[in-house]
Amino acid sequence: MISTAMLHGANNPTLGRDAIFAVVMIALNGLVGLSLLLGGLRHREQYYNLLGVNAYLNVIMTLAVLGLVLPNFTTSRSGPNFSTEQEVFLIVMSILLYAIFLLIQTVRHRRYFMESEDVVIPMTSAHHPFQVRSTAFHAVMLLLYLVAVILLAEKFAIPLDNSIEKFGMPQAFGGAIIAALVLSPEGLGAIRASLGNQLQRSINILLGSVLATIGLTIPAVLTIGLITKRSVTLGVEGGNLPLLLLTLAVSIVTFTSRKTNVLQGCIHLLLFAVFVLLIFAP
Repeated sequence: MISTAMLHGANNPTLGRDAIFAVVMIALNGLVGLSLLLGGLRHREQYYNLLGVNAYLNVIMTLAVLGLVLPNFTTSRSGPNFSTEQEVFLIVMSILLYAIFLLIQTVRHRRYFMESEDVVIPMTSAHHPFQVRSTAFHAVMLLLYLVAVILLAEKFAIPLDNSIEKFGMPQAFGGAIIAALVLSPEGLGAIRASLGNQLQRSINILLGSVLATIGLTIPAVLTIGLITKRSVTLGVEGGNLPLLLLTLAVSIVTFTSRKTNVLQGCIHLLLFAVFVLLIFAP
């Protein structure tokens, strides 16, 4: 949806960056914080698989810093922008690293991403297990979902640009709106899983969304820029840069002890509040 909005919206060089950054903030702070808070209030402490979370965070941190932080410090071009050679390298590297992660997640180390043995699933969940469907079913549903998202983005991009310009709202607000739409299904599923004491499932949904956004959307945005000759700005600037680094650091601290409580949720929600504040008062 982010890529489609770039194609059909105005030539805004920061739209992709703003949307990607907003996905990271909404998922890692807003939705993770809300899931940990609500899950902690209901279950006091919740357990997760440390190996799986470490795998997610390792890849997320690498791609986030290379894609959203490094452009601020390169000198091939002025401003927070990559040169063409750097963009091609990042495209290839991001796709390759994401593919390796999928291999780890789905084939070689699937157990890393399963529920911790310390988790006690409520009886209501045990009596109503998730229905396992075929790969073909999921492939068809994914295709239908992508078609719906593309059609929505085509109808939404131009009115969004016009509304932001008409009402004088910050450009970053448009990226946040797109990110919220992208994450809404995953957010509901993650919160529901956390309330059911299935924190690992919630983490898989949210961190998986962040990883897919960084690992696939950054290459897509850069590719669109190269093909259409549009300038693409990826480097996060101003107060958002330390906020991104702090979010990554707090995420590491949150997921180091194999269990969480309401305190971690409150901290992530605080960082999300800072993100919202910086949109309107940078």
